[in-house]
Parts: sequence; C-alpha cells; structure tokens
Amino acid sequence: MIDAVATDSSSSSNDKPRRTRRTRMTGAERRQQLLEIGRTLFASKGFEGTSVEEIAAKAGVSKPVVYEHFGGKEGLYAVVVDREMRRLLDMVTGSLTAGHPRELLEQAAFALLDYIEESTDGFRILVRDSPIPQSTGSFASLISDIATQVEDILGREFKSRGFDPKLAPLYAQALVGMVALTGQWWLEVRRPKKSEVAAHLVNLAWHGLDGLEQKPRLIGHRRS
Repeated sequence: MIDAVATDSSSSSNDKPRRTRRTRMTGAERRQQLLEIGRTLFASKGFEGTSVEEIAAKAGVSKPVVYEHFGGKEGLYAVVVDREMRRLLDMVTGSLTAGHPRELLEQAAFALLDYIEESTDGFRILVRDSPIPQSTGSFASLISDIATQVEDILGREFKSRGFDPKLAPLYAQALVGMVALTGQWWLEVRRPKKSEVAAHLVNLAWHGLDGLEQKPRLIGHRRS
C-alpha cells in the first residue's frame, strides 16, 4: 500500500540521516483514492480501456485491494458514475430558484455548463454509453429527470398563455436535450465562453417559446 511519509523532526542537523515514519491509509482514504484514480482513467480511456491492474498500479496497491473495496472494475465504475449523476442532478435542480421562466432557463443552462467546466472527467464518463447497469440509470434517464423539473415550469407557463399544458413534457425534453447536446459539443471546443453559450441557448429557447404557435402546422407535403 501507499503510505504517507513523515519526517522525524526530533533529530538535529548533525545527526545521522533522519528517520521517517509511515502512516498507513485508512479504509476510507484508500477507497477515495481508488475512486479518484478510477475516475481519471475511465474518463481518458473508457471502461473497456481501463484495467484493474492499471488502477492498482497507480494507487500503489495490489489487485486484491481493488477487489476488496469494490468487488472489481465494474463495482468501481458503478460508484464513480452514480456519484457523478447525483452531483449533476443536484446542481441542476438546485439551481432552479428564480421566479421568472427566462431566468430559470438561464440557471439550468449555467448549471450544466458549470458541471462540465468543474467536472470535465465526470461529464466525459457520463456521456459514454455505460457497459453496466447503474442504480441511478443512464445519462439519457438523467436528462429525463432534469426535464421533469423543467416540465412543471413549462406547464404553468403554457397554461397562463392559453397553450395545452399536456404538451409541456415534449417541450421540456426538447429544451433540456438541446442544452445537453450543446454541452457535449462545448466540452471539446470550450468556445465561446460559458456565459455566451448560456446566453445563446436561452436566446434560442426563450424566443422560440415566445413565438410559439398554439397549433403548429407543417409546410411540407408529409402529414404522417
């Protein structure tokens, strides 16, 4: 195991080389270390490209230690993904505090972009197709959970404007999906800056909703 090394300060500069004492990691510290190493490797190499041997080597432990804490690579991956999904969902739902619908859209857009900026490795892991089932579901189901929060807001807005509130779920999925896909693109290019991306997203969403037709029609030949 990796041990923290501390210098024994009781010896003077004229003494023999200073002795060191080693402090063994606690179980909780080792678990956290393995999670951080796994998170970095899964983000850069994916689930299939990451091995238990590599995780153990970077942690300075033997393979059995990884199995002891997580039961294997699958268990470690599942915990990493579940933690990231909960963090993103908490950030988005916790951001929806304003009263005005347009500001709520801004808050939701900023929450996702903040997460991408602050937890880039986590977002890279989430947007990949997970090879194993997750207790918190998939990235698609996470986006659906966020859309449900937006759905309530849109439902009230639709009702006040004379639109059918039953259509709110459809528009909520469209809006949140637009922000999520834009976030995946911005993850790689990182331009324009975050505030500009949020402003453009809200511009498209808000003015699109502002000019919404109560009974939208198709202008092409296809009708079904």
